[in-house]
Amino acid sequence: MMTEVLFKVIIIGDPTVGKTSFVQKYVNDSFRRDYKMTIGVDFALKVIKWSEKCNIKLQLWDIAGQERFTSMTRVYYKDAHACLVMFDLTQKGTFQNSVKWKKDLDQKCTLMDGSPVPCLLLANKCDDIERREVTQDEIEDMCKEHDFLGWSETSVKDGIMIEESMGFLIEEMMAKHAELEGFSESFQTNTSSALKLGKEDGVKPSGSNCQC
Repeated sequence: MMTEVLFKVIIIGDPTVGKTSFVQKYVNDSFRRDYKMTIGVDFALKVIKWSEKCNIKLQLWDIAGQERFTSMTRVYYKDAHACLVMFDLTQKGTFQNSVKWKKDLDQKCTLMDGSPVPCLLLANKCDDIERREVTQDEIEDMCKEHDFLGWSETSVKDGIMIEESMGFLIEEMMAKHAELEGFSESFQTNTSSALKLGKEDGVKPSGSNCQC
């Protein structure tokens, strides 16, 4: 009998950092430069075959970054299983504002057991090396100080670390699901874990010493 697990993942961060592009790249493997600015929230769905006995259905909530929508974030965050906070490596202000987004999430939403929502920090536009304004050490320090699950540099345009970052997050959600729901071991993947793959390919668990 096939089991289906539903996870809600929210994507937050300042406007124009690449949230919509990330979702479209992950779900549809497409990239455009001319996405319209998100108004409120957009939704996408992706179904993943986790094992022979389990499918994962991901609801991806692409939440607008404009200030006028922040009063609605409590509604958008509700029942989230995990979060991506995204910033633009070429705009340091968006990196600094990542703390604001993380704090907003922690204040308004927790998991069923009261623990914080697992949150991965994504540093987008790593392909634009010449315009880079944030160092890896700065990202690592922020992750440790503000209890992010981990971080990764990404390039939505070039498809760098999109699948791996989501694989890392899915592993965390499945582990938490097993803890909260008593998920059967028979439903867990029998392939190499996405978490291990992510570490090797550049997803850094917070506090780790691994380098790109």
